[in-house]
Amino acid sequence: MKVCVLGCGAYGSALSIILSENGNEVVGWTAFEEEAKSLTETRIPKKLPDVVLPNDIKFTSDLKEATKDASFVLVAVPTAFVRETLRKAKDYIKDTPVCVASKGIEQDTCLFVSDIVENILDTDNIAVFSGPSFAIDVANKVPVGLTLACQNKETTDLITKAFCNDHFKLRLCSDIIGTEICGAIKNVIAIASGILNGMGMPESTIAMFITESVHDIKELIKGLGGDGDTISSFAGFGDLLLTATSPKSRNYSFGYLIGKGASKEEIDEYIKNTTIEGLYTLKSVRDLIDGKNVDMPIIELINEIIYGNKKPEDLVKFLIEKP
Repeated sequence: MKVCVLGCGAYGSALSIILSENGNEVVGWTAFEEEAKSLTETRIPKKLPDVVLPNDIKFTSDLKEATKDASFVLVAVPTAFVRETLRKAKDYIKDTPVCVASKGIEQDTCLFVSDIVENILDTDNIAVFSGPSFAIDVANKVPVGLTLACQNKETTDLITKAFCNDHFKLRLCSDIIGTEICGAIKNVIAIASGILNGMGMPESTIAMFITESVHDIKELIKGLGGDGDTISSFAGFGDLLLTATSPKSRNYSFGYLIGKGASKEEIDEYIKNTTIEGLYTLKSVRDLIDGKNVDMPIIELINEIIYGNKKPEDLVKFLIEKP
């Protein structure tokens, strides 16, 4: 089958490798003509410089060409650019199933990516997958497991056939809301975990923090209409554990800089040169929680540590005093 991958960043490129390995015709789309040309010639993604992409993956900056006759479209662009990308592509993918790999909540609207897809394309034929899978690990074909959330059996079967093999596993569920919440908020939680590590806090303290976060995320999922049990999935605890404990995580590494007391110049330089989804999501999730009257004070505290007058030490105090 033909699969159109919207986004040629690290994750989109890594997933393209799996799709190609499984015998699919893969076309990667980028908004930048020069990037498409470079990928075609060098086969090396900018965000994965140690990875060489298979020769049979095609690249283009032409949305019509990328989406033509695709069995499904995989959305792997940063959340901030999903709406703009889909607006340009909507005339070409009216009836095509869409699988969302982007994670986060859109600022201003507080919509999840699946909501944006539904609004722009006027379709409910949507799947979301999320789970503990750094792009470099996917690209290197190590065993990984993700949650695939979908309410359409044909689309579920289609995506499962395209991706699953002896090292790439999809565990199925129907909770799109819960899966998206987990995928978005774990990046914010990872920032706080990195702060604790940067302060020199031991594994015991970080484990306490992650456990408290699991409880709070479960309540958030239920408060927003999802299934609280999704926190136990690859998309929930699995992704949280990975992102909140590994220096490979950009969000965790950003928090580490704050926790160790890095200079403003050093932090600003990291923000300038690194995509930190948790920072983008932080404002959105704060607005979302306020709008739904859901109580999750850790989010406000993280915001105050990054942008306000709170200190990293306040995070430790919060953990002890938290009911």
